[in-house]
Amino acid sequence: MRTTKRWWWSGAVSALVLVWAAPARAEGEQFMPVPSYRVGPYAAGGTSLYGGFIDYMNLINMRDGGINGVKLTWEECETEYKPDRGVECYERLKAKGPTGASMFHPYSTGISYALISKVGHDKIPLVTIAHGRTDAADGRYFPYVFPLITHYWSLNTDIIRYIGEREGGMAKLKGKKIVHLHHGSAYGKEPNVVFQKQAEKYGYEAKIIEVPAPGSEQQAQWLEIRQFKPDWVIVTGWGVMNPAALKNAVRVGFPMDHIVGNFWTGSEEDVEPVGTAAKGYISAALNPPGKESKVIQEIERVVYGAGKGNMVDKKRVGSIYYNRGVLTGIVSVEAIRVAQGKFGKKPLTGEQIRWGLENLNLDPARIAAIGATGFIQPLKVTCADHEGGGAVKFQQWDGTKWKIISDWVQADKELVRPLIEESAAKYAKENNITQRDCAKEST
Repeated sequence: MRTTKRWWWSGAVSALVLVWAAPARAEGEQFMPVPSYRVGPYAAGGTSLYGGFIDYMNLINMRDGGINGVKLTWEECETEYKPDRGVECYERLKAKGPTGASMFHPYSTGISYALISKVGHDKIPLVTIAHGRTDAADGRYFPYVFPLITHYWSLNTDIIRYIGEREGGMAKLKGKKIVHLHHGSAYGKEPNVVFQKQAEKYGYEAKIIEVPAPGSEQQAQWLEIRQFKPDWVIVTGWGVMNPAALKNAVRVGFPMDHIVGNFWTGSEEDVEPVGTAAKGYISAALNPPGKESKVIQEIERVVYGAGKGNMVDKKRVGSIYYNRGVLTGIVSVEAIRVAQGKFGKKPLTGEQIRWGLENLNLDPARIAAIGATGFIQPLKVTCADHEGGGAVKFQQWDGTKWKIISDWVQADKELVRPLIEESAAKYAKENNITQRDCAKEST
């Protein structure tokens, strides 16, 4: 684990560099909170993710002069992935800048749960790309929460569909044994309801096994897996849990090419500590790895060419989590750009940016103009649908790098959307929330 510790140290140094290098805030600028985690058991992911996010904002400032002339500013606050620290950072940063926080990206399901009621009161969008509370995809009840691109329930249907294809068709799943090995947190538990619903639909035998956080100890869980003799294991892991899961799979002799991780269980940080034994492991891919996309090449040319890059370890540029941070920057900037089209080319409030998020339409032409073809899926968000996407690709570790092995696999929305609406309506009733009239608000 010495390599992982080096990433944490690099992240800590990077955070210090950021304090010196972040642009000063002033009138006429758009403020973006950065609730990062560069220390602790999840630091390897957080350092790369928020590094990519900051590098993209720097690209927009340095190359384009901001968003239609409005410069982005930011301040980083260390959460250590802890809900209480996340809430502290939110309260500290929400009113900064000339118009307050643009939006908040916690990249922690626990933090996002803790902020749901606050953001509605403060009118600041909570953007939970590929994490957070899944039923918040129903914007009729969660107007300020945006689980954009995809979420855990859509993802689980993507994974089961991929497994079905590998077995020769969805009908072939009947009688198969599938384990869901998950992180012992709100995040890890999110897919369970859909995993069980799909078992009813397709006839596979489902077994759910929890790994207490942070997840470094899994001997008992993998003994249970060996005794169950599953055909497939789905892993919803995070941080140190992921390499530990793969190492234990090797120990019990479970084949790597029958383990499928989710999009938080498929980074370089997850497989490199395992070495060549991880070869063949499969995971969902929210975004591709590598530097082939023009947007990554532009960051290297403009930002790193000027010595302004956020990553101390430049080898992580183009990694899975780094690219996910860039994806986060793209969505954030484009939502602000859309909102400027309605409210003017000036610093905007969180309430105005919420409108931009809710009217975000990244079609292939716009994606190409950004330099992100193949890097991000088409995305169309509406008042009722705060997900807007739902697809993932799948990738496989070849021993040295990730290789994309599928096109975009679409979620089973016929199964997922009714469950989302049912769960959101229940939450609304329990919390005395009135359903929005999306038809009226769209006029």
